[in-house]
Amino acid sequence: MYSTASSAGTEARSNLFGKSKSDIVKIVEEMGQPAFRGKQIYEWIYSKGATLFQDMANLPNSLQEQLERGYCVDYGQILQNQLSVDGTRKMLIQFKNDSRAAVEAVFIPEEHRGTLCVSSQVGCSLSCTFCHTGTQSLYRNLTAAEIAGQYMIAAWIAKDLPRRINQRPNVSNIVFMGQGEPLYNFRNVSSAIKLMTDPDGAGVAPWRITISTSGVAPLIPRIATELRVGLAISLHAADNDLRTEIMPINKTYPLPLLMNSCTEFARIAGPQNRRITFEYVMLDGVNDSDRHAKQFVDLIHGLPAHVNLIPFNPWPGSAYRSSSAARVAAFCGLVRNSGVHASVRTPRGDDILAACGQLKSVHDKTVDA
Repeated sequence: MYSTASSAGTEARSNLFGKSKSDIVKIVEEMGQPAFRGKQIYEWIYSKGATLFQDMANLPNSLQEQLERGYCVDYGQILQNQLSVDGTRKMLIQFKNDSRAAVEAVFIPEEHRGTLCVSSQVGCSLSCTFCHTGTQSLYRNLTAAEIAGQYMIAAWIAKDLPRRINQRPNVSNIVFMGQGEPLYNFRNVSSAIKLMTDPDGAGVAPWRITISTSGVAPLIPRIATELRVGLAISLHAADNDLRTEIMPINKTYPLPLLMNSCTEFARIAGPQNRRITFEYVMLDGVNDSDRHAKQFVDLIHGLPAHVNLIPFNPWPGSAYRSSSAARVAAFCGLVRNSGVHASVRTPRGDDILAACGQLKSVHDKTVDA
């Protein structure tokens, strides 16, 4: 079982976690070992979830000792691990013993799948007015190891490691919907996805991973051409002026440009991940009228789309209220009646500050105290 102790005493050693198979092969060859030893270590780390070299049973004792002196396998340190009454688990994970470098990861179990929501940045630069993370300034990008480490920690807790072939894991889906804008950290997000989807490693199917973006239009087609994972758009308004008001990124990438990129994504993407999820937080009196619903339908017309309506999760200091259940249902009905698939997200983890950024804010106040 992975624990906070697993990352203790690693500061002076180089972290093997986050390195590619070829990187690890090169390291062991420089130690005078054959290349196949590097492939064994890679499998132990990513497929079997070993964090201690002494547990890598098919390695010679001398190699285990040599690795122990200079290297470690560190996913990150679990600062908090909260379990909701509905089974939702929220973790606050710190990296490199830096109290500021802490992010949230949330695991949401359902009957036929288990979805892990991961973060891509510490804080965020976008300042969306309805998002709690938007109140936190951007501290830094996460590395590929820090992104993939969130998955490995969740997989250990869910008892998915060692990996078992032909058995559906409990952590079956990964969504980049946590803190940060994934496409503003494209290189490290891309590297993390390659690590998590390698059949010789963690083996997550690419079509079970979704990147959610606030609308970094130029990079959206690359999700299809390079990463081959799913796409979600944090839309939240179908009127260009209103979207600019609540999502300042719309000044840089306005709706016409964003929708052109979505059309290009759908043209390029394979049949398993070409459908685009459009996320839409329901804000009382702001974006939830029948007129807004018609604008929404008109905007995404012709795209292979699924609409995910999200009741607003209030946080301290927010200027917004959630639309009523009746208003959300009416809005959803208008979208469905137009022929677009639509659903309402069920609120989860209300008792553990599961809204994005809330647990991190509490942590930061403690650090500042």
